[in-house]
Amino acid sequence: MAAQQQRHQKMAEEQQEIEDMQHGPFPIEQLQASGIAALDVKKLKDAGLCTVESVAYSPRKDLLHIKGISEAKVDKIIEAASKLVPLGFTSASQLHAQRLEIIQITSGSRELDKILEGGIETGSITEIYGEFRSGKTQLCHTLCVTCQLPLDQGGGEGKAMYIDAEGTFRPQRLLQIADRFGLNGADVLENVAYARAYNTDHQSRLLLEAASMMVETRFALMIVDSATALYRTDFSGRGELSARQMHLAKFLRSLQKLADELSPIKLLLKLMVLRYLLGLKSSLLVGTSWHMLLQQGLLFAKEGERSAFVK
Repeated sequence: MAAQQQRHQKMAEEQQEIEDMQHGPFPIEQLQASGIAALDVKKLKDAGLCTVESVAYSPRKDLLHIKGISEAKVDKIIEAASKLVPLGFTSASQLHAQRLEIIQITSGSRELDKILEGGIETGSITEIYGEFRSGKTQLCHTLCVTCQLPLDQGGGEGKAMYIDAEGTFRPQRLLQIADRFGLNGADVLENVAYARAYNTDHQSRLLLEAASMMVETRFALMIVDSATALYRTDFSGRGELSARQMHLAKFLRSLQKLADELSPIKLLLKLMVLRYLLGLKSSLLVGTSWHMLLQQGLLFAKEGERSAFVK
């Protein structure tokens, strides 16, 4: 009887592993089963490619820049990755089935959830912007807590990651919000991975570290507060405008790439990018190309002018 129970348990574990593999993302080590040497897999991981998806979505020229990997090896790696990650056409019905499984994380406000048709959507990028002291960072603190709620309570059953470029993160605020939702404050704090970004290069390195962490642990939310703050100080004057825009565009594209790689149901990745404007009618700080990547945008204003739009 005991042996039969063990067999059933083993079969259940194997089935769970199969489901996890189907939903992805595939750990980069999975390439070894396709004939890629462990040393080459380590080189890919050291370069910030922690999933098979990250390899499949990368341009060939980027892989050629990885030290120690020859052109022949790059072709073999791309071929192995393309067999695990489908890059061709799919039917609209399959895409529709995937969309039905997307989770929406509650904002903590019924009215805002109603505007967003359920909450903050996972597997995509949402931008929050607006006037100073209009509640943008407050919403991010709330989402750090609500993303830990069970699915049936509007949560994502995952951890939160917070990259802070302006020093506005306050753990004590999380404790207050956790008390509102009936969660253990100590557990909530433990489930938030925090890092302070001190310059634009450091901010980009943190993104690579975040990708590695998200492969190993279930995260429901990632917040960058704010993505553009350090660019206003690290680059100055028109002489550095081109360098600033190129560096910023690369960082923002990395955010989108991270969302694409780690957006399956298992991880429920959500990226929040905050953009502070001098006024509601200010020109775009990051260019129109960035706004083409967004799935949701939230505009915050003071004195009863709060609104939201969904792209």
